[in-house]
Amino acid sequence: MGTGHSIDTPIRVAHLGISSVMSIVDDILIEKICNYYAQKYSLEVEVVSKKDPYARSKRITNYLNLVEKIVNLKLNELKLLPLSGQNEKTKYFELLPDDSPLKKKYNYYLSLNEGNEKQNLARKLTDLMRAGSIDVNIMSKVDRTNYAKDGSILSEEFSDAKAALRGYAESNLTSSIVFSAGFNRGLLGYITHFKDFYRNESGEIKKKIIIKVSDFRSAMIQGKFLAMKGLEVSEFRIESGLNCGGHAFASQGYLLPSILQEFKEKRDQLAKEFIPLVKSHYIKQNWNFDETAFKYEPLVTVQGGIGTSGEAQRLLEDFGCDSTGWGSPFLLVPEATCVDDDTLNLLMNAKKEDLYLSGASPLGVPFNNLRNTGSEVWTKERAANGKPGSPCPKGFLISDAQYTDKPICTASRQFQKIKIDEISASAIPETDKADLKDVLYEIVCLCDHLANGALIKLGISPKTKAPQSICPGPNLVWFNREYTLQEMTDHIYGRGESLVSKERPHMFCQEVELYVNYYEKLVCTMGDTPAEINYLKVFKENLENGIQFILGISEGTAYPDENLKSIPESLMIQWDRLKKMGKEKTELQLAVNF
Repeated sequence: MGTGHSIDTPIRVAHLGISSVMSIVDDILIEKICNYYAQKYSLEVEVVSKKDPYARSKRITNYLNLVEKIVNLKLNELKLLPLSGQNEKTKYFELLPDDSPLKKKYNYYLSLNEGNEKQNLARKLTDLMRAGSIDVNIMSKVDRTNYAKDGSILSEEFSDAKAALRGYAESNLTSSIVFSAGFNRGLLGYITHFKDFYRNESGEIKKKIIIKVSDFRSAMIQGKFLAMKGLEVSEFRIESGLNCGGHAFASQGYLLPSILQEFKEKRDQLAKEFIPLVKSHYIKQNWNFDETAFKYEPLVTVQGGIGTSGEAQRLLEDFGCDSTGWGSPFLLVPEATCVDDDTLNLLMNAKKEDLYLSGASPLGVPFNNLRNTGSEVWTKERAANGKPGSPCPKGFLISDAQYTDKPICTASRQFQKIKIDEISASAIPETDKADLKDVLYEIVCLCDHLANGALIKLGISPKTKAPQSICPGPNLVWFNREYTLQEMTDHIYGRGESLVSKERPHMFCQEVELYVNYYEKLVCTMGDTPAEINYLKVFKENLENGIQFILGISEGTAYPDENLKSIPESLMIQWDRLKKMGKEKTELQLAVNF
């Protein structure tokens, strides 16, 4: 979703009982959004001095506390409304899934005639209304080391990710934090400094830990690491490596259904492995550990490319997932996300070729992108005018130290000037030089531009001075207009007519195509060392096994709004592509050996 587009989503939807996640990496954006909403709701927030060494974490804490205040204000206002007519209070209940106990009570309420029973039930329903969870996300890779004014390195607690973690830990929120994009031992180890992540005397955890993982092995490794410190992972959030928004972390050919099947078969190992380690830590710390009351089993959830209620139902029923996550479609729901009008129009009119895996990220990680955004236009214009690169106003994504003592960002003017001079001076053909420069010019200032859409939408920054970027998943191509919150939730829960075409291929087809495309690129770019050849071999074998598994699924009965019949034809096309690519690589290798 980016840093800006869900930055105020809890303010928009949490009072309606909807949980959401907002990125807390960008404290500069957060401070601006905080000031905007503090003024809008006439609430005071602490002014944080730029000289304060803890300024970054304090800005984050201030905003999270403000969001909680606003959500509580809105929920309390909602509770005062009558439970009748078309108002926000009835909307709260209408949005609930039909199998929710609260929704069933509400439907019973609607069936009653006016009288004491109905009035009493209305009061009970009002008392049961709760706000959605205000969760936050930290991208583990975004953990820049910071420096003092004298150039000395600040201690680890001042790195970007750890300061963001402290900002959340010191807030008043009772919610969850999501760690994504890899295993950062230092960051996860820093959690031990904050008691809210441990069970209190009542056995409750105020701040829960969610780990986004790509496979079962990653879940075991990170879960054990935390358990040895007495920390429990409340949820493992599985995401498709490529069929997702934002940065894409491809697996070695493992497809989502294969990954989910392994979790289903081995899920009981998680609690069995973690509980003894947690217990051991509590004993070492002389903390109370009531084994009879200790009920722990981490949730397993999934997200990435889900487009219909039937697909979601398969993930829940066949693979035993506890819930599903929907992200990109909500970019077309102004009630839920903060997207500027120009970018919203691009999203609504995007074709398949407009949603692509790009080299735009300064981190060197493939990045799901949208063509013709303000960010892309701005970046290309600077390159065309002989001034490539960004001023690097925030520096959250600095990661390259090949030319400098301190790391710099590959999207920055400083890096791009050095790199262009190096390319120009190299003894390679001019066409190759041009290709290398084009690759360089594709990199954009994500940490700034991903925030700008929200600033434009809220009127904080003019669009002429705020190039905007966005990172939707490829699945968004099947959603082509602006939707209400009610429409999108009804679609997710399979109520009424589907919002996507019946011809839309199954989500598993989309993922297979993305992985075959990715494999094709690997075949073209990787060398012929034994390690590289073996990597490609394993990648291809995993893909083939995954395709066979999905073909087996397609022989079963489809859930409502699930296009199972699209699988065989689509997958055979990709199977043929895969076989052809493998043949070409083998022939090339034979030629090299000869």
